Parts: sequence; structure tokens; C-alpha cells
Amino acid sequence: EVTGFRFDTGKVVGVETSKGFIGARKVGMAAAGHAGQVAEMAGMRLPIESHVLQAFVSEGIKPYMNNVVTFGMGHFYISQSDKGGLVFGGDLDGYNSYAQRGNLPMVEHVIEAGIAMMPGLSRIKVLRSWGGIMDMSMDGSPIIDKTHIDGLYINCGWCYGGFKATPASGWCFAHTIANDAPHRLNAAFRLNRFESGDMIDEPGNGPTPNLH
Repeated sequence: EVTGFRFDTGKVVGVETSKGFIGARKVGMAAAGHAGQVAEMAGMRLPIESHVLQAFVSEGIKPYMNNVVTFGMGHFYISQSDKGGLVFGGDLDGYNSYAQRGNLPMVEHVIEAGIAMMPGLSRIKVLRSWGGIMDMSMDGSPIIDKTHIDGLYINCGWCYGGFKATPASGWCFAHTIANDAPHRLNAAFRLNRFESGDMIDEPGNGPTPNLH
């Protein structure tokens, strides 16, 4: 577990961890929902908020669907795992939190949306649920960039889509770290865009992270 950073004349030289110090000439920070907390250890305040997103798994049933089905108006998605369980979820809980658990009102909202789309779901038992922490940026787009601290780089603000974009974002992040400059694919995802006003607000929701 990272407990802090070590600097020398304005340059990062490694990270302090619960197992001791790890020296490095360059450090990449990719802490997802805890990005804000980790960045604070380096004296940075990021333009992101952390929100809880719940997911659910049902009892195993016979093959029911072979793809991912989404319901945009109800903010609901569902797919079936290889073990037969239905994996589904919906919207954020709607408030800032680092707790990896959700609240019952959102459970009800998600299940209502699922039953509205597929009434037969009402007869299926839910086995378990959990909450993941989403790092929601102010414009709904990620940040892949070097910071103002020499040798420290950041990859965060992926909102809901980080796990789907991991291969591409990892490649761009590695390029940024190796060359000390962004690749053309992530050149727009600069940290200073929030200061300059060059946001990438594709849905037009404004600086409201829980709406992106």
C-alpha cells in the first residue's frame, strides 16, 4: 500500500509503501477511485470525484443471453456469465463516497429498470452485490498526462469506462511515461484542460461528475 511519495529538488524519486521505500526515476499513478487520495499525498488536488457504482449477480440459470444488453433510458445493463449468473447494474449512488458498498434505494432503482425491460427477471433471485469506486472527472473524459512534478505521471478520471479501455489507455500511458510527452491519441486528455477551459464534455452535462 502506498503511503506517500519521496521527492528530491522537485523531482519524484520513489514511493513510500507499507513494505518500505521503492525508488524509481519515474512514477505512474493509476489508482482509479482512490486517485484523489493518492494524488493528495503528492500535494495535488485533482478535478475528479469518487462515487460508488453497484453491481449485482443472480443465481445461475440456463443460457438466457449471449451478449450485453443495455437500457439507456433506465441506465441499466445486463449480461450472463459462464456460470449462468446474470451480471447487471445501473447508475451511481449519487453522492461522494469511498465505501465499497451501496444503498438500497439504488438497488431498487436498478432492479426496477431491469424488470421494466425484462419482466421475467422478477422471478430470479439475486445472490450478491458489491460497490466499486468510480473516479468521475468533471467532463466525463479521462486524464492521461504528466503532472507538474518532474517524473510523476497520472492516469485517472475514467468514470464508468476504465475497465473496457485498459489496453488502449495503458499503451498511451506507457508512451507518455517513456517519452515524457503524450501520444497523439491522448494529447487532448491533458490535466490542464480544466484550467484552460478545453473540456471534452461529449454529453454536454457540464461540471457535474455524477451525470457523466
